[in-house]
Amino acid sequence: MHLYVEKETEQSLPFSAEETANLVCSAVLEEESCPYEVQINVILTDNEGIHALNREYRGVDRETDVLSFPNVDFQKSGVFDIDEDAEADYFDPESGELVLGDIMISVDKVYEQAESYGHSVRREFAFLLAHSMLHLCGYDHMEETERMVMERKQEEILTGLDITRD
Repeated sequence: MHLYVEKETEQSLPFSAEETANLVCSAVLEEESCPYEVQINVILTDNEGIHALNREYRGVDRETDVLSFPNVDFQKSGVFDIDEDAEADYFDPESGELVLGDIMISVDKVYEQAESYGHSVRREFAFLLAHSMLHLCGYDHMEETERMVMERKQEEILTGLDITRD
């Protein structure tokens, strides 16, 4: 896995964003039995930056905590059956890696929500990463059953990494 973490905010985190992102993203890919080497971009921004992206890409004129920009059109959530005709759209021609997508996280929201939910900043960051990674793997939460699947997977992944609410 090649994980690229970019910082577009002055706000810093009290731990290594790269190390935590690597742990969480790797755990999600293992949970989903991803058969490919992948590329993932994680961009750390602030409320203003994510507000602008939310307005531009989703038509929602407010800030949010995380945005996911999947590169792969999954036929079924978590099933990495990629049609040969689509390979040029999904794989980096130089490295051969599957370009899974981009994750945008508001560091401001990470702090706000950690305080609001009463857990650590690292736990909130890891939760948002796990949630977004599942989106990059084709999961959604528009329906109640989909939401329940995502919540269960997120909790299992974070518990397995010992990144809990305590």
